[in-house]
Amino acid sequence: MPQVINTALIENQEKLLAEARNQVARNAFDMKTCLDNNKMMDALKFASNMLGELRTSLLSPKSYYDLYVGISDELQHLEQFLLDEFQKGNKMSDLYELVQYAGNIVPRLYLLVTVGMVYIKSSEGSRKDILKDLVEMCRGVQHPLRGLFLRNYLLQCSRNQLPDTEGSGGKDGSVEDSIQFILQNFAEMNKLWVRMQHQGHTKDKDKREKERLELRILVGTNLVRLSQLEAIDAAVYQKSVLPNLLEQVIKCKDAIAQQYLMECVIQVFPDELHLQTLNLLLPACADLLETVNVKEIIIALIDRLASYAHRADSGGIPSDIKLFEIFSQEVAIVIQSRVEIPLDDVVALYTSLMNLALKCYASRIDYVDKCLCSCMDSFKKKLSSLVEGNSSTGREFQRLMKVPVDLYEDTLTVLKLENYSKAMELFDYNGRKNLALHLVQSIVDKACVISSTEQAEVLFGLLSPLIKDQTDQPKEEPDQEDFSEEQWLMGRLVNLLQADTPDQQFLMLNTARKHFGTGGDSRIKHTLPSVVFAACKLVMAYRSIKDEDERWQMKCERILKFSRETIMVLMKVKPELSMKLFLQAAIVADQVGVETFVYEFVTQALSIYEEDIADSRAKEAAITLMIGSFEQMRSLGQENQENLCTKCAQESSRLLKKPGQCRGVALSAHLFWTGKVCDENGEVTERRDGKRVMECLKKSGRIAKQCMDKQVEVQLLVEVLDSYLLFHEKGNQHITTEFVKQVLSKVKEELGSIEEEEAMKKHFDNTLAHIQAAGNGATYKDVLA
Repeated sequence: MPQVINTALIENQEKLLAEARNQVARNAFDMKTCLDNNKMMDALKFASNMLGELRTSLLSPKSYYDLYVGISDELQHLEQFLLDEFQKGNKMSDLYELVQYAGNIVPRLYLLVTVGMVYIKSSEGSRKDILKDLVEMCRGVQHPLRGLFLRNYLLQCSRNQLPDTEGSGGKDGSVEDSIQFILQNFAEMNKLWVRMQHQGHTKDKDKREKERLELRILVGTNLVRLSQLEAIDAAVYQKSVLPNLLEQVIKCKDAIAQQYLMECVIQVFPDELHLQTLNLLLPACADLLETVNVKEIIIALIDRLASYAHRADSGGIPSDIKLFEIFSQEVAIVIQSRVEIPLDDVVALYTSLMNLALKCYASRIDYVDKCLCSCMDSFKKKLSSLVEGNSSTGREFQRLMKVPVDLYEDTLTVLKLENYSKAMELFDYNGRKNLALHLVQSIVDKACVISSTEQAEVLFGLLSPLIKDQTDQPKEEPDQEDFSEEQWLMGRLVNLLQADTPDQQFLMLNTARKHFGTGGDSRIKHTLPSVVFAACKLVMAYRSIKDEDERWQMKCERILKFSRETIMVLMKVKPELSMKLFLQAAIVADQVGVETFVYEFVTQALSIYEEDIADSRAKEAAITLMIGSFEQMRSLGQENQENLCTKCAQESSRLLKKPGQCRGVALSAHLFWTGKVCDENGEVTERRDGKRVMECLKKSGRIAKQCMDKQVEVQLLVEVLDSYLLFHEKGNQHITTEFVKQVLSKVKEELGSIEEEEAMKKHFDNTLAHIQAAGNGATYKDVLA
């Protein structure tokens, strides 16, 4: 039913507006015809009839505005004609008197304004007196809607005629006269605008408020005109403009008007003027009605001045204006005087105040701390429980907490704020976690270096919702993708632990492991690997300063022990990852020549391989990784190196699938050739055990022949052939040319017995091409033919 009524009202408005437009068009046509024929009096009559349409009370503000715009456009033709008449020598003073005898007051005043503007341009009369006369005469229309548009027409027509010079100005007037003209027009328009609220039935209150909001720009245009007067300086603004504006705002006793006009004052006048008049502007906020949202007004002013101070061309805030103290005091007064002010508004005020402190007084950490402390006091007074992170108040409070994190160039400056951690404790789990996540993300994005154990302790305390389980966290499992992302960030944080000395760095890594170790199985698999890699990096750092620190090797052993303990914790949760970490640690230990730790790490890796890795593909990848790691180690003695080489060959032959066995055993052959052995004197040599290499390759060939799939068998034989050629070229005396010929002949024979795949054929062709390129084509000529 309400929708049907609204549709009917809209259709009625459209009909009324169409009828009014038709009348305007007819009268405008007749007016222009008379003007073309120099029939002035008839033209004025039709103009008056056209303007008579603005006397209606049936149109809504929106429809009335459409009609007003159309009539204003038509009146420009009349104004241009009058200007032409003046240039021909006709007097405007007589016409100015004549139009005052029009029958109805609305048409009369529109015509009077139109003729009055031409009268001013003709310089026949006193500009100052004419403007004063016009603004006084407009009082004759007291209907809110008609009066607002009439005065807006006066303001629009006079925008280029207002005197804008200092001094008396003579008959043309000065800027003081313009100020008085606009202020008087503003005062009357504001009264008309406020009066709209009190007309009609109570049930139409919401409709009237909506209509008033649609018309607010008409009133605000007066303030825009004032701000455009170039002769208004700080002294004039402080003495003549702002006090009168504030008086009108406060006297009107209307919440909508006070809210809008205060925001207008802040937005249209320059920031330099606001800085000089805070002693007038801020006390006025306290005198506004209780229903006015003072928060938005103060925040708008604070944000404007903060942005102004941050601009390169502003020159900053004058040293004699203690901006933070002024606004801090005002915010406290507002919160104290308005008992029912919502907590959301309190937080928003302190957020804006903190933004001001960070932009204008970046070095004053105490200002930010004061905002946090004051905001906490408000929460403690009004709330008896934790702040819910997902509530509107919680989100607003989080926005405040994120301001210093975002605005400090070095996010770690937050750690110096005494009240930051206390403020975080006011939140429930969701709130604390969101803030911790925002903090660590900012630190990682800005690459802020954590350089001391003290910093690390404070930071890990703030990040505890991400590091370990909380007593108040939800029982349901978190989203695994989000959880992994959070823990990945924590792992990246370890890379930013960068102390000035290696000794301090080790202390920080201990701190990190202590905190991360409390995270449980679900977290340590993400965080502890970073600690292990950081420890390995630290070992290399000690190695680089071995000439400066006599105890460097002992410290390296201590770090390697630390790495072993860390990986052992992780081994229960992520065995395959732990195996890789043990191999990495073994390589690092090898580079600093600590054989005991190298062998320990390697045996731990082999133990995990045997006991915890069951998947055949994973085993193949693991044995390949181990062989590659062992091959580059240089600190193992003869016995330990022999044990590892033999173990790798044995484990390769025990793989589940024949192709894996074949390739693994062939790879193991490299350990017996290029594997390094360190003697008692520390001299490192390669093993060059050709016999063991030959044994591995023969075994690899036998395993290849055991494959049931003929194509797989041949492919493996081609790979074994490649290995024979490699070691033969490296000088292995046990692999003779005749033997290679036999293998090559056998492979060719096997290839001829099957249908070759493209990849296999290309592989074998590449092998033959290599033989030719190495200059051995003649040697194998009989086989290659």
